[in-house]
Amino acid sequence: MPTSSTRKLTKEELIAKAQKPSEDAMRLHPFYQGKVEVSPKCCVRDFDDFAIWYSPGVAAPCKDIQKNPEKVFEHTNKANMVAVVSDGTRVLGLGDIGAEAAIPVMEGKGLLFKYLGGVDAFPICLNTKDPAEIIRTVEILQPCFGGINLEDISQPKCFTVLEELRKRCSIPVWHDDQQGTATVCLAGLINALKIVGKRIQDVKIVLNGAGAANIRIGTLYMAYGAKPGNMIYVDSKGTLHKGRADLKNAREKWYMCQHTNAGNVVGGVAEALRGADVLSASSTPGPDTIKKECIGAMAKDAICFLTANPIPEMWPWDAKEMGARIVGTGRSDFDNQVNNSLGFPGIFRGTLDVRAKTITDEMCIAAATELAKCAEDKGLNENYIIPKMSERDIFAREAVAVGMKAVEQGIARRPLKRDELFKVATQAIERARKDTDLRMKAGIIPAAPK
Repeated sequence: MPTSSTRKLTKEELIAKAQKPSEDAMRLHPFYQGKVEVSPKCCVRDFDDFAIWYSPGVAAPCKDIQKNPEKVFEHTNKANMVAVVSDGTRVLGLGDIGAEAAIPVMEGKGLLFKYLGGVDAFPICLNTKDPAEIIRTVEILQPCFGGINLEDISQPKCFTVLEELRKRCSIPVWHDDQQGTATVCLAGLINALKIVGKRIQDVKIVLNGAGAANIRIGTLYMAYGAKPGNMIYVDSKGTLHKGRADLKNAREKWYMCQHTNAGNVVGGVAEALRGADVLSASSTPGPDTIKKECIGAMAKDAICFLTANPIPEMWPWDAKEMGARIVGTGRSDFDNQVNNSLGFPGIFRGTLDVRAKTITDEMCIAAATELAKCAEDKGLNENYIIPKMSERDIFAREAVAVGMKAVEQGIARRPLKRDELFKVATQAIERARKDTDLRMKAGIIPAAPK
């Protein structure tokens, strides 16, 4: 059974450990000069093969696609290619750092897509902040891609961009900061509630931060059974309630003002957290965004998800010290990583394998439920409510759950059976990992300097 990796470290040691990935990143990014590259997937036996892969032979599949457009999925890599699209306006917790500064994140996304899900993902950082230009650019790019992953686009335009592209595109479009984060948070909450013996329809949930991630997190919590009246949002100006006239032009926030916070709690995060069972934070990076005493005012057996990156709103050990029973962050170097990296590789794997037309909330809930089950199968405890990225089976299991739900909903162009889905997903994921392992052993990918 997985156990805590931080139980014997001092606070100073924990902070030093938390800073180490950034130090290593500054050393290794310039060494590799990027994290993903284009590599052939077809055989090249000799130079005669180029007559097959390029001119004149390539004209035959071109004409076949022209005659039968669906054949594009058979003759090309479209069925396994995802565009990771960003304008660099809300990158991690760094804010509007621009398109070029966003490239390392999008390349990292591509690496996770490939290694964890067997999905080829290409970073596309756009030198525009105009939502209309983003929408049009993605719309005209879609012939080459089987799916679109929107990333790190600021709100409120991210809502409009997602909504409009889902209408215009014939391939699935999703915003990982919204749907991916929400899926994994729901998975973590499902298991955390099992451990503390509470039901989602009964608990009081505070969502600190009312940006793209938390708006969708709350929406998915409600779709799973949380009562809107038991939820309270808090933004930079205080709780969301019916009296927040300043939010009337912010469609998503205003909706939450009208449908959550049945007690009309007015104030800040301190007032909202009194007696709360769950804190689901996706706000400003910390470590002191949320004060320790606020956690002390929560209900017994409190659950705290502190998902800001790169530093959580509060150090997890501080939340534990104040009485939180279960604490999760967005970081892989702490216990209970509640991070979208556990979601998007498997979700897109399943979506692409059945060639789904979109990614629905029901597909996200199916992924969350399966992800929670993966951890439950290994044995839950307070430091293990959700699987780790290193657990090889979780992404194929997610893919199957998502693909089966798409088939059930009638939005799959290629309906496969459960065993077929598992085989296809497993083969794609294992191929990607084997490819990386072989390239490292051969020295094609050089060893990282110590």
